[in-house]
Amino acid sequence: MTAGGAVWLRAWAGDAPALAADEAARRMANGAVTLLDVRSAAEWRATGIPAGAKPATIHDPAGIDGFVAAAAKAVGGDRNAPVAVICRTGRRSTAAADALLRAGFTKVYNVREGMGGNPIDGPGWLARGLKTEQPDS
Repeated sequence: MTAGGAVWLRAWAGDAPALAADEAARRMANGAVTLLDVRSAAEWRATGIPAGAKPATIHDPAGIDGFVAAAAKAVGGDRNAPVAVICRTGRRSTAAADALLRAGFTKVYNVREGMGGNPIDGPGWLARGLKTEQPDS
């Protein structure tokens, strides 16, 4: 891979460590991580969100600051609490994870395979048969 390709891959992958969907589900069930679904409300309605996750859209009307505020609220203001982010295929979760790291969150994970999967990171939450639920209105 060329240096330019390596830089592109690094930019796409972001700085947060990857977490497989099944591992995120296990950690969430054990109370070891808060999972944030950063997709749009329309996507939440279409597929549900991961069971036990908190909806915190990266499409917040207040922009990225609104998203960061929603994430902080989801963890009770503790920016040292472990948090993982998931979207459909890993691109928005990468941006969301990077935004949280820039905002001072210290333990951020990226479920890069997302809800729908992608050819690099895995089949995704839905294809793995992991539980979903409709978010509170």
